[in-house]
Amino acid sequence: MPHPQTIQVYLPQGEPTGIRIATVTTRTVTVVDVPRPLLARFFKMGEASQVGMYFLISDDPEDRVAYIGQSGDVGRRLSQHQGSRDFWTRALVAVSLTRDWTSTHVAYLEWLAIARAQEAGRYRLENGNQASNPFTPAPLEADCREYFETIAMLAGVLGVPLLERQVSIADSDADDHPGQPGDATGELFLNDRACTGIGNQLSDGFTVRTGSIGRMQLQASAPGRLADLRSRLLSAGDIEAHDDKFTVLRDLAFPSPSAAAQFLTGTSVNGRKLWRDRQGRSINELEQIAVESAEHDVL
Repeated sequence: MPHPQTIQVYLPQGEPTGIRIATVTTRTVTVVDVPRPLLARFFKMGEASQVGMYFLISDDPEDRVAYIGQSGDVGRRLSQHQGSRDFWTRALVAVSLTRDWTSTHVAYLEWLAIARAQEAGRYRLENGNQASNPFTPAPLEADCREYFETIAMLAGVLGVPLLERQVSIADSDADDHPGQPGDATGELFLNDRACTGIGNQLSDGFTVRTGSIGRMQLQASAPGRLADLRSRLLSAGDIEAHDDKFTVLRDLAFPSPSAAAQFLTGTSVNGRKLWRDRQGRSINELEQIAVESAEHDVL
């Protein structure tokens, strides 16, 4: 179960938009956040020559893409990606503060990361070949799983929730306040323009659940990149078209309730009003109820 943590973020150049180094003060893992234009600066840092794993990240909120890899010399590997992969705008590099990782450590961490990222479904992975589970002695595997949870948390703190499982706000509230009344599933529903959607609101976006049905036809008011998004998802087998509708075949993450609603309806709509709970209350209404309840508890 998650518990309070203290994270330290160091700015080696003193610039909040520059390279950032995140650590948990009681652990031996660090994650370096490197904007692509500052890659040359990273190469001069000690972390660049270490054994480590890395994530290439696109910051486009409408098409979050990632590539996961590992290397015995992460700086040299990133230099190769600089010339061969165009999509990424930043790299996260995870290394050991004690410099005791081996190729076995990072191979296992890479396998864990790819599996978790696929399960979380927050980013579209560019990895062509799924990493295989390498043979790892049990004591080393236990260490790696602890390292991995730290990496996942630090990546999320740095704005890349690639490895974070999708937990609805309702579910997290239930953990904080067990026994309170409400929809235990946190499910929200959209019924509009022949669309039937099921979803959950997250603290950083919205998830459209498997089985939701959307309308294939796009209206003139539809966001310009929606056609490309649907085309990619059709090609990947994430949605399936049938006549004038399509069915969602796996949970899909979106940056906002409106983006999720527009994806299903094919037009510009306000998802904060369209997505409703079983009692017919919109997201706006549910948030207002939560705020008033919190104020009452304080008073």
